[in-house]
Amino acid sequence: MKYRKFKNVDIAEVGLGTWQLGSADWGNVNEAEAIQILQAYTEAGGNFIDTADVYGSGVSETVIGNFLKTVDKPVYVATKLGRRHDQGNGWPLNFSYDYMKKHVEESLHHLGLPQLFLEQLHCIPTEEMRSGHVFDHLRKLQQEGLIKHFGASVETSEEALICLEQDGLASLQIIFNLFRQHVADEIFAKAKEKGVALIIRVPLASGLLTGKFSESTQFSEKDHRNFNANGEAFNAGETFSGIGFEQGVKLAEEIKAILPDERMAQWAIRWILDHPEVTTVIPGASKRSQVSSNIEASGLQPLSAETHEKLRNLYNEKIFKQIRGHF
Repeated sequence: MKYRKFKNVDIAEVGLGTWQLGSADWGNVNEAEAIQILQAYTEAGGNFIDTADVYGSGVSETVIGNFLKTVDKPVYVATKLGRRHDQGNGWPLNFSYDYMKKHVEESLHHLGLPQLFLEQLHCIPTEEMRSGHVFDHLRKLQQEGLIKHFGASVETSEEALICLEQDGLASLQIIFNLFRQHVADEIFAKAKEKGVALIIRVPLASGLLTGKFSESTQFSEKDHRNFNANGEAFNAGETFSGIGFEQGVKLAEEIKAILPDERMAQWAIRWILDHPEVTTVIPGASKRSQVSSNIEASGLQPLSAETHEKLRNLYNEKIFKQIRGHF
């Protein structure tokens, strides 16, 4: 595992996304399996875990908290807030200071931590980011010692640029992959200028960029790749990066033909890591073998300039126009 700087600490360039560990929206992963996934990740040198308070309504955070009790080396946990709609509450109450503090405290309880390493806004409405009030609340929570750093997970480059104007912003979490290449042109230079870490989510386009799916692949009823395939439940960009499934399968085959060998998932992550502005990429995993596969990307040699050029040409010619949802 190789590491990159996040402020003054070294974090793994391949992190671990834990949406799957909430046992919601991806099918079920029981706690024993989840602990094995977390163990496999940290045993391989991983030390950066991303979660959110809505992943299984606190299940993911709680499982991570239970796991952290067994670990004797630093593990940096990032979580997110802003998308809860429980107990009759939700938007816009979520963006008040009182509710943000309540949600931070509940995340701390789930994780068993005295302070959050990184709290992130979780794809909240653009107008809330533009108003700036949520960032004032995060700065106050930081001053109170509840959070060490704050950042934002966003859906569009417009939202990323809004956030980059905020003092104290530590990180941006964005969708960036072989199905979403233009993001680098729009925000990477600005993030580097501001010293803001880039956390890359959906690196494998919900599995499309593993090359393991066919047009006949079926997903379970509770899997977002079934119920949100076309943006029925939330932004289409969060599922398959906004590419229609059947079209995505065909495009993935064209990408695979350009890559050095059959290790498509690893090369897709390596492609992201070839961008020096990237701090960490956070693929998820629903079993131990996927963790090992994802981490393998850290040890691969960078792709050649020729391969990068071919992948970008394919994107410009065939992929970009297929993206749906907010981007």
